[in-house]
Amino acid sequence: MKWNSLKAQALAAPALLMSGMAMAGPDLGAAEQQATNWHAIIMFAIFVGLTLFITKWAARQTTSTQDFYTAGGGISGFQNGLAIAGDYMSAASFLGISALVFSSGFDGLLYSLGFMVGWPIVLFLVAERLRNLGKYNLSDVVSFRL
Repeated sequence: MKWNSLKAQALAAPALLMSGMAMAGPDLGAAEQQATNWHAIIMFAIFVGLTLFITKWAARQTTSTQDFYTAGGGISGFQNGLAIAGDYMSAASFLGISALVFSSGFDGLLYSLGFMVGWPIVLFLVAERLRNLGKYNLSDVVSFRL
């Protein structure tokens, strides 16, 4: 029991010393309070309100599962392509891949190319099975098959 206590103290001592070093920083002076940016707050409120309005309008338009997942079959191939491209080129994809390239170098670039080549192949393989089964997402297929 004494060994565990001594071991815990030996591990805690460097952490305590390093935390004191981290808190010892230069004096940056007094912080000044910035003026409230009302333009940004108003634009944010307008954006959120517009998004909520569109969501409520779209919710009233959907009456069935088919309307919800496929817009009642009223989406053209070009519109569907734009939606898929928007999903593929999301900020999360760009930021994640650029961070991977930054952290891994050339290996990260190869990962990003693999993502770019593999995603459409997987999409085509899964999309055909979804359409043949009349399901809308992968979890519906898995629950149907299992």
